[in-house]
Amino acid sequence: MRVLSGVVLGVALLPLAAACGGGTQESAPAQAPPPATSPVDPATAGTVMGRVTFAGTPPKPAALRMDSDPACAQQGAGATDESVVVGDGGAVQNVFVYVKDGLGTLRFPVPSTAVVLDQKGCRYAPHVLGAQVGQPVEIVNSDPTLHNVHAVPASNQEFNTGQPIPGMKQTHVFSTREVMVPFKCDVHPWMRAFIGVLDHPYFGVTGADGTFTLQGLPPGTYTVEAWHEKLGTQTQSVTIGPKESKEIAFAFKG
Repeated sequence: MRVLSGVVLGVALLPLAAACGGGTQESAPAQAPPPATSPVDPATAGTVMGRVTFAGTPPKPAALRMDSDPACAQQGAGATDESVVVGDGGAVQNVFVYVKDGLGTLRFPVPSTAVVLDQKGCRYAPHVLGAQVGQPVEIVNSDPTLHNVHAVPASNQEFNTGQPIPGMKQTHVFSTREVMVPFKCDVHPWMRAFIGVLDHPYFGVTGADGTFTLQGLPPGTYTVEAWHEKLGTQTQSVTIGPKESKEIAFAFKG
C-alpha cells in the first residue's frame, strides 16, 4: 500500500510541475527533415507588397487597467488596448498577411534562428508575429513579476508554463501549420498575443504604417490572406511573373 500511495502522489504532482516550471525546451514530434536549401530560384523570384487600411472612423483604443498587479501598474501607465490599432491615413497595425494557397508541394528550409515573444511592461511583445513549423519560438519574461505563458491552439499542443523570475526563458517548437495560435496570461487577463505558424516563409505583420512585403516568391498565382483578431479576414488572388513585383491592398471595416 505504501508503494502505491507514492506512485499516486508522484503522478498527481506531474501536472503541477509542468504548469509551474520555467526555462523548458519543448520539441515537435519526429518528422521528415526539412530541405537544406530553398526550392525557389532567386533569379526569377518576385514580390507581393501592399498596405492594410481601415475604412471609416476607427474605434478609440480603450485604456487598460493594470492596477491588479503593482509591478504592472507602475510600468503600464497610459497603456491602451492593442486589439485594433489604426494609425495615420487609416493604417492598420498587427495584421498577419500570408500566402494561404498557391505554393503546391514545395517544401522550405526551417530557420534555426528563434523568433522571440517577450513579456515586457506586462504586455506580450510583439502582439502578433509569425513562425515556421519547426522553428524555435523563444518566450521571455522581462518583467519583475509572475507571468504564465498559456498557448491555446486548435491544432498544436496546448501549454501553460509559469515564469516567475525576470530573465526566464522557454523555447517551444510548433509541429503543424495553424493560423492563428492565441497566447494569454492567466495572471494578467489583458495580456494577449497571436502567432501564425506556417510551413513556408511567406508571411509578414503590418507595422504602424500598415504595410507588408512578401519577398522571394516563385512565379505563380497565389491566394494572399490578411488576418486581424477583431476585423476578420480578407483574401485576394495575385499572379506574379519572373522577377515581377505586384501591389495589393486590403481595407477593413469596423
